[in-house]
Amino acid sequence: MTESAEPAGSYQGLGPEQVLAAVESQGLHCDGRLLEMNSFENRVYQLGLDDGNTLIAKFYRPDRWSDEAILEEHAFSLDLASRELDLVPPIADDSGNTLQYFGKFRFALFERRGGRAPDFEDAEQLRQLGRFIGRLHAIGGEQPYRHRPILDVTTFGTDCMRFLLEHEFIPTDLIPAYQSLAEDLIQRVTWCYERCPDLRLIRTHGDCHRGNILWTEEGPHMVDLDDSRMAPATQDLWMFLSGEREERERSLNTLLEGYTVFTDFDPAELNLIEALRTLRLMHYFAWIARRWTDPAFPRAFPWFNTPRSWEQHILDLREQAALMDEPPLNWQIMG
Repeated sequence: MTESAEPAGSYQGLGPEQVLAAVESQGLHCDGRLLEMNSFENRVYQLGLDDGNTLIAKFYRPDRWSDEAILEEHAFSLDLASRELDLVPPIADDSGNTLQYFGKFRFALFERRGGRAPDFEDAEQLRQLGRFIGRLHAIGGEQPYRHRPILDVTTFGTDCMRFLLEHEFIPTDLIPAYQSLAEDLIQRVTWCYERCPDLRLIRTHGDCHRGNILWTEEGPHMVDLDDSRMAPATQDLWMFLSGEREERERSLNTLLEGYTVFTDFDPAELNLIEALRTLRLMHYFAWIARRWTDPAFPRAFPWFNTPRSWEQHILDLREQAALMDEPPLNWQIMG
């Protein structure tokens, strides 16, 4: 399935009273405490219960995922948690259902878990994180998703370019530069994929950045598998790599030291690091454009629909063209 432009007012009718009523429809009793969390794709709330506990309620964006796609992600989360992988799965009701309905809205409930942001400069934390993702991928590779999309050149590259060009978000005088550059980048990304002849797609977290990882004394736990999809294993690793090349290689080797304890890693996928970074940049601007009729997006991204933002976006993409021409990072395989 592909994402499309979002109709205006998709969350119309979802206010505090409706959120509380939806949660109480599950036999829970709220004490009136309600905090809207920082989320744009879905609407996420922290609620207080009469017994003093708190939980998280996620209301899914209408028309984004099918029920089958949401339930498939829920099943993956529950499987991971059942095998003692520390993440926050949806809460099942007495009938075993994790996806709930209230009027036109679909929602799920989650335990509230705290933690702090990971420190990617700490080698031991990176090593632990590598072990965590290695365990996740070992399970994620056991079977494919059937209802969720693939992260590839088409879904995150070509489709995004076409959407932006067809919906007139790009300033007129920048369209030729953007189109020429985007077409060139798609070709370069395609070449990067061709350097991975035995590429294996697995179920991944899909949006594995520091905001979705919480750290405690026991180590990392993950939240929000909403973007989970079939993708190369590298998709859940490259976002932890930043800085100069030497720094990125050091972080990569530390991550993979932990990762390969639990599953294999194909060195050919190192060709995809900058390709996947490029696709994420292209997808990010298309994602905002697709959601622009949602009032939350112009408020959160007031800079988006301006000539200056598009000029900077084109500069960022040009840097990616150069990076994809460089040799892949070096992994010093231990053994």
